[in-house]
Amino acid sequence: MAVIAAAQATDGGWTWAQTAALIVPCIALFGAYLTYTLNQRAVRRERRAKTFAEALTAVEEYLEMPYRIRRRPKSSSTVRQQLTDEVSGLLAQMAFHQAWLQIEASAVAGPYATLVATARAEAGAQMNLAWDQPPITTDSGMNLGVPYPRDRSNAARAICIEVMRRHLGERS
Repeated sequence: MAVIAAAQATDGGWTWAQTAALIVPCIALFGAYLTYTLNQRAVRRERRAKTFAEALTAVEEYLEMPYRIRRRPKSSSTVRQQLTDEVSGLLAQMAFHQAWLQIEASAVAGPYATLVATARAEAGAQMNLAWDQPPITTDSGMNLGVPYPRDRSNAARAICIEVMRRHLGERS
């Protein structure tokens, strides 16, 4: 056997060892490329999922503002300023996420814009009412009893999450 292989090698023929020496590195390179590509896809997906979660968190924090306003300590200009600054910051965060989604995930931008508009309408009216209420002064008063209605915001959020899942390639 070794004599035949040696004879073929000297005759200029191609041997199985030479074929294997070419195929093995090619398979290894392909495997490395495939692994790199799949890892990069997973990293991009994870980054998008995190950004989607941050966008939803900004809306959720905005929806919580009527409670924060209602539970404010005795009115002072400092507390009012802090709460209004927080509302402004949340509006800026939601605007940032809307712009990012328009650039990076246009299919998600519309449902997110609807969610933001719905949350602003619901929570905005609730914040106005909360400012008109006197500050809570007792521990038992901290439990407001009846939650502020969020049916429209919850429905818009569910639609937005479904579109985000589809964009990420998940099934619900």
